[in-house]
Amino acid sequence: MTVEQRKESWKREEEIARIHGWDFSHIHGRYTEEDDLPWDFGKIIQKYRNDSMKLMDMETGGGEFLLTFRHPHENTAAIEGYPPNVELCKKVLLPLGIKFKAAGGGDKLPFSDQSFDIVTNRHGDYDAAELQRVLKPEGLFLTQQVGAENDRELVELLLPQLTEVPYPKQYLEVKKAELLEHGFEILESGEVRRPIRFFDVGALVWFARIIEWEFPGFSVESCFEHLLEAQKSIERDGLLEGSIHRFYIVAKKK
Repeated sequence: MTVEQRKESWKREEEIARIHGWDFSHIHGRYTEEDDLPWDFGKIIQKYRNDSMKLMDMETGGGEFLLTFRHPHENTAAIEGYPPNVELCKKVLLPLGIKFKAAGGGDKLPFSDQSFDIVTNRHGDYDAAELQRVLKPEGLFLTQQVGAENDRELVELLLPQLTEVPYPKQYLEVKKAELLEHGFEILESGEVRRPIRFFDVGALVWFARIIEWEFPGFSVESCFEHLLEAQKSIERDGLLEGSIHRFYIVAKKK
C-alpha cells in the first residue's frame, strides 16, 4: 500500500467515526483494552445491589451496562447528557419503564433529595455534593473512572505538543479525598494501569476521533507524520501499545 493509499484509508476511518451508546464494535478484533482489570465492576455492583433498592445509573450511554444489572425497571432511573445517546435512551429505556432524564453527570441532578439507595457511575462525570443530596442516608455510590493518565502514550505519539493531562484530578486518592470531604465513607477502592493495544492504524484513527476529549485537535491531515510512525511500530512489533488508567470507588453516605 502506498503512502497516499494509507492516507485515504485512514481518512475513511476518520469520516465514519461515530458512536451511539458506547459501542466499539467497529474496531472489534483490531484493538484490545481493559480485559484484565483486577476487579469486575459489574460484579462489585451486584455485591451491593438488591432488587428493592432505588437505583440510578449516571451517564448511562445507551443503557447497555445498566441493563446488565437486571435491576427491576420500576426501581431504576438513569441520566445521559450526550445528545445522540439521549435519543437512544428514550427509545430503549423509557419503553421499559426506566425513569430516564436527559442530564450530564456534573449537572444538578433532576431528582429530589434522598431519592436513591444506590447510584452507579461507569466512566462518567459526577458532583459529590449532588450525590450527597440525592442519596438516602447510608446510600451507596459505586464508580469506575478513567484516570488522568489514560492513553497518554498514544496521545503523546499523535499530539506531542499536549504536555499536560486534560483531567489532572482523575486520580484515586484525589477522588477519595473529595468524597470524604462531602460526608462519605470509603468502603473499597482500587487503581491500576493496564495495556491497550492497536493492531492497525485505522483502528487508532477511529478511536482518536471518538475519544476526542483525550485527543483534542486530532485529524489524519494534521497528524499524518505521527500516524506514519505508528504504522512503522506496528510493522515492526505487530502492535502499538499504550496504557489505560482506571480506578474504582465504593462509598457510603454517612
